[in-house]
Amino acid sequence: MFPYIQIARPDHWFKNVFMLFGVVLALFYRPELFHSPELMLACGKTILIGLAAVCLIASSNYVINEILDAPTDRSHPSKCHRPIPSGKVKLPIAYVEWILLGAVGLAISWKLNQPFFYSGLALLVMGVLYNVPPIRTKEWIYLDVLSESVNNPLRLLLGWYLILPDQVPPLSLLISYWMVGAFFMATKRFAEYRWINDPERAAAYRKSFRWYTEESLLISMFVYAVASALFLGVFIVRYRLELILSFPLLAGFYGYYLYVGLKPNSAVQNPEHLYREKGLMVYLVLCMAVFIVLMFWNIPGLYEYFNVTPPDVESLWKM
Repeated sequence: MFPYIQIARPDHWFKNVFMLFGVVLALFYRPELFHSPELMLACGKTILIGLAAVCLIASSNYVINEILDAPTDRSHPSKCHRPIPSGKVKLPIAYVEWILLGAVGLAISWKLNQPFFYSGLALLVMGVLYNVPPIRTKEWIYLDVLSESVNNPLRLLLGWYLILPDQVPPLSLLISYWMVGAFFMATKRFAEYRWINDPERAAAYRKSFRWYTEESLLISMFVYAVASALFLGVFIVRYRLELILSFPLLAGFYGYYLYVGLKPNSAVQNPEHLYREKGLMVYLVLCMAVFIVLMFWNIPGLYEYFNVTPPDVESLWKM
């Protein structure tokens, strides 16, 4: 059974932690939950169930990805040892696994609420569009990055709808979340392209590499980073000016991630191995902590200094 567990990639489930950002954002609009232990307990159970559903849906996408990428994975220096290219998995059973994981994940999602279910369905559909011919967006230059990174705002929506199923999160933040995901994904592509170091072999492994170059990937990374910062700025001015204090840290994180991406055989090629970059992990935790504190901590003087109208939403604490 181990190869079938491997192709579901449970080691990639940590990526679903991105949905917890949607939970934190939604809690900002429901501070009353913190004053009721019963509501907090019920909320915690809902979050755990929702996280399990998203992990199953994500694993369904990973299985179909493993199945359909097997022919090209044989041209990759390390991915050729994956369970399917190395012949350890029977394809009919793998297809059943793909359908079963997706169906169970959606069934759990339906039990929670409809917006969460439709967001989970969108995550599953994007996995199909990304992997399955004739569309197979992973083979199209730039679209490969944008279609895979759209899973970031979908995860934010999933976390949000666990707390606020009757409201929609700010569009500016969704777009920013999408673009930062595109920056991460383009950096991953850049690191892969440099590591393979052979355009023909790279194109055999991933068709989009036929048109990519190191220069075009670097330029796209710059564009995605700027777009992410722009839309985050819109969100900050409109909804939470206190977050402007986190900008130096966030800008530094972009630079740190790029620094890691430029390393030979960089860990960004396999995000599940990023924990090995201890400095990056510490910096990420620091950024998240500052971001969360500023989400819930009012600093009225900032609004006077920047001449911005404070939002209507009350936060948990005030400076």
